[in-house]
Amino acid sequence: MATAPHPQSTDELFHALRENHRLPYGRTRTVTAEELVDAAERFAEPVPLVHALLELQEAYTYGSDPRKSPVVFARLLTLFDEQPEAFDERLRAQLFWRFKWVANALRALPEIPLVSLRQWLTEMRDRYEKEGLGLQPYYGQAYQLAVHVGEDAALAYELWAGRRRTPHSDCEACEICERALYRVAAGDDERALEVWAPVLAGKESCQEEPARSVSHALLPLLRTGHADRAKELHLAGYRACRRNPSMAGEVGRHLEFCALTGNEARGLELLAENRNLFDEVDSPLDQLDFLTGVEVLLRRVEGLGHGELPVAGYAGRAWTVAGLCAEVRGRGDGLAARFDTRNGTSAHSGRRTARLDRAPLLDALELALRARSLDELAPGDAAGAAGAAGARDARGAAVAASGSRAASAVPEELPELIRRARELDEEGHPDARACWARLRDLVAARDYTHPEDPAVGPYGRLCADLLSDEAYRTAERGDHASAVDLHEEAAGLYEDAGATDDVVLAKACALLAAAEVPGEDGEEEAEVKAAGLADAHAAVVRLQEEASGLAPYVEGRLLRLRASALGVRLQTSGDPAHAAVVFAEADLLQEFATRHGLTTQVSGAMLLRAGTYALSGDLPAAVAEIDALRDRLAADGPAWHLPRALGLRGRLQFGLRDAAAAHADLAEGLRLAAAWPAEAVDTSRLHADLAQACLYLGRPDEALTQLTRSAEVDLRDGKRVDAFCTYINVAQLCLDHGRIEDSIALLDSLLGEPDVIGGELDDRLVAQLRLLRARALHAGDDLKAATAEFVALAAESAGWGDDPGSHAMIAAETAMVLGEAGEFDRAGEVAERALAAHALAPRYELISNCLRELARLRAQQQGPDGLAAALAHLDEAGRVAEAARAAGFQPVGRSLETALAYEHGRVHAYVGAYEDALAALEKALGLLGEPGAEEGGAGEWAECVRLAGAVEGIYLERPAPALVRLDAAVARLTALGHLEECEPLASLAAQLRDEG
Repeated sequence: MATAPHPQSTDELFHALRENHRLPYGRTRTVTAEELVDAAERFAEPVPLVHALLELQEAYTYGSDPRKSPVVFARLLTLFDEQPEAFDERLRAQLFWRFKWVANALRALPEIPLVSLRQWLTEMRDRYEKEGLGLQPYYGQAYQLAVHVGEDAALAYELWAGRRRTPHSDCEACEICERALYRVAAGDDERALEVWAPVLAGKESCQEEPARSVSHALLPLLRTGHADRAKELHLAGYRACRRNPSMAGEVGRHLEFCALTGNEARGLELLAENRNLFDEVDSPLDQLDFLTGVEVLLRRVEGLGHGELPVAGYAGRAWTVAGLCAEVRGRGDGLAARFDTRNGTSAHSGRRTARLDRAPLLDALELALRARSLDELAPGDAAGAAGAAGARDARGAAVAASGSRAASAVPEELPELIRRARELDEEGHPDARACWARLRDLVAARDYTHPEDPAVGPYGRLCADLLSDEAYRTAERGDHASAVDLHEEAAGLYEDAGATDDVVLAKACALLAAAEVPGEDGEEEAEVKAAGLADAHAAVVRLQEEASGLAPYVEGRLLRLRASALGVRLQTSGDPAHAAVVFAEADLLQEFATRHGLTTQVSGAMLLRAGTYALSGDLPAAVAEIDALRDRLAADGPAWHLPRALGLRGRLQFGLRDAAAAHADLAEGLRLAAAWPAEAVDTSRLHADLAQACLYLGRPDEALTQLTRSAEVDLRDGKRVDAFCTYINVAQLCLDHGRIEDSIALLDSLLGEPDVIGGELDDRLVAQLRLLRARALHAGDDLKAATAEFVALAAESAGWGDDPGSHAMIAAETAMVLGEAGEFDRAGEVAERALAAHALAPRYELISNCLRELARLRAQQQGPDGLAAALAHLDEAGRVAEAARAAGFQPVGRSLETALAYEHGRVHAYVGAYEDALAALEKALGLLGEPGAEEGGAGEWAECVRLAGAVEGIYLERPAPALVRLDAAVARLTALGHLEECEPLASLAAQLRDEG
């Protein structure tokens, strides 16, 4: 099937070739290249055909299809021999460069006899000599063949490495990699890393580098004690080669790295992400390299006792680690044997065995923020499909975290289990959840038989108990509407069972849950919710008054619900007038609970009082109440309330601006929380609050750890949206603190979750993840990948009719990135869409920034040729500034007019219109005004003075007035204490004096 219309002219053909060249390597690009060759043949002109064949050979070469690359090159060589005039200097250079591509392709095919490989090298040498080209590229290929075969590599290396490079030599980065690998093979890791240094530092690069070098350098880095550098390069290098069939070998080495550093679970996650490589890699040599890395990982996982884990493998069947390992072993051994048979040596089998027998180099190296173990991927606990990155431990409700307290044993006998669950539930004990979870499994079994025990009650009552437990957990996840339905269904079953007390309690819970259901769009949500909570309180009071003979624990719960309804109303409305009734209800609850020995409700009342003091602004009183509660809990319990109490005390310390005290309270709360199920003590929030304390104290790495743990707790509790929101904060914090690769790796992991891939997670939340990833890629200087992600997001967000503001933001950022990439036509189109969305939901500052940045980029990249377009962008920015002023918009920092004047200065300076530039900068300085002692504005003012001084003193060659300007600015800033802002001005002044 044709992928695009056939070109009707050579101009259309060349345009199609350019468009195809922009696509990533893969099936689509290759098929289109094949079609364009067919189209070129119809024009009966050699030059278009040469271009089409070159594009097709490149698609085959980097699409990992070595069998077809030599065939295409043979056609090119025939055209060259028959019609050399069709090859200009550039095409001739490409032709002779690609002799090496063919040599590489033939080596990768074990069915090609060794004599044929050597004949091709002879052909290459003869052709190079005939054209008068240097032979260093030939000797380079001869060396690579010697390494491949495993014979005479040292001599071949000397013949190659000692020769001067020529225009047809492999790029500097590729040759550096070959030299470094020679040192690795000789056992000299230190020397190899010295050779690799320019490539690993990003100073030398090409299509395959530094990704290829990085994959080879990982283990030498570990062996020489540079684990942190290995981690850093793994994160960046893996991203550059993942899912790429032409870099399957590199992916295999990253899997091997994971296996040898205690990151087997991450290795399985990466294997799942690259499952396409099992079927899309056509190069036998690349297959061998990839499969050997896969086998290293799978053997390690199986050796650790996890052979039955599900894992991603060849399409068409489900695989376990053990099953896939056996399959990969057979295929890998077969490929190695084929190459060794062709070469007449045992080199490939030997290298493969050495990799497979390598012992782990580190017990544990934290490669990603989402560190996990193989135990979390156990079949009984896995969530999602085979190999899913999001597998989690689902037993959180049934198994308490290990700590100083052992969880209560779940009774084996069914009647005792039911009684125990109800006793613990009446007490409010966290271990009730484990009992209910066990009962839920038993009741769901097809052979369940309800015990005939009067103390247990009928089957319907047990079903109501389970519904009530599910309703509480559903409400904790924020799904109050579903909780209402569950409570009401439970009330009906309780009524049928004659459990009057439970009927009243279930109805009361349903009333409170209903009051927390979010309102319809457009309503005054806070007011409506506050009113609903007041109504719910009144309804619960009526329920309690109308009921008679209620058990004390039920009365206590009803009083707690009443107090909670009013407490949430106060929190929702923020009205201090609502505090008094909360205190009154809390006092009533505390008095009743004390009288009846309901320790859980006494603690609840005191927590509510402390929270009410805090909401009323009386933080010292809140701390005093919490301190009294802490003492009471230490003496009388319940112990599981201590972590919550310390969590609240820590948050109060934030309000009192004592981050160190907050950290101490929250850390102690987490220590105690380890003894209880996470959902019972709100472990997730404790981690999140401790992260905030760490940030206040200047400990960002510790904050990242705590935020990550908070997200993982939410995932185990089924709160996936909360978890993803926290992970977004983690990724942003990484970005803010320069941990760009950590941020990208985390986001890649999240975007690989089964519910994300399956479209089950909220699309706007996924878009937020992708937007942050695009920003991280941009911050990491991966402009191509960042641009692709931004463009895709801009196209997707254009359909968000309910949120034009977000589309304006995304489109504006996309336009700037396109401009940075030099794609100004596309940038202008996207900027127009941003402006259209801005008209519906104004984003004055963002749109102004976008237009000014496009103007600057135009002038910087295109010089005088881009001035007209740059000024058009600035004119549009001027209209945005006028509209913002008319709307009363106040930007953060400098005014939009000031920013516009400054940009006029920069744009005119870039194009050499220095008088206009200076005039614009003078205007900007006038709008900024003189700096004051406060921080913030001084830096912008100083930069404007610096640029004006440079334009005036250097480009307009008027150093005297420029020095007057600079010296006065330095004196003013020094007097105001802005010494850092003085430095660039003083440096420029010194430069002008030296040149004068």
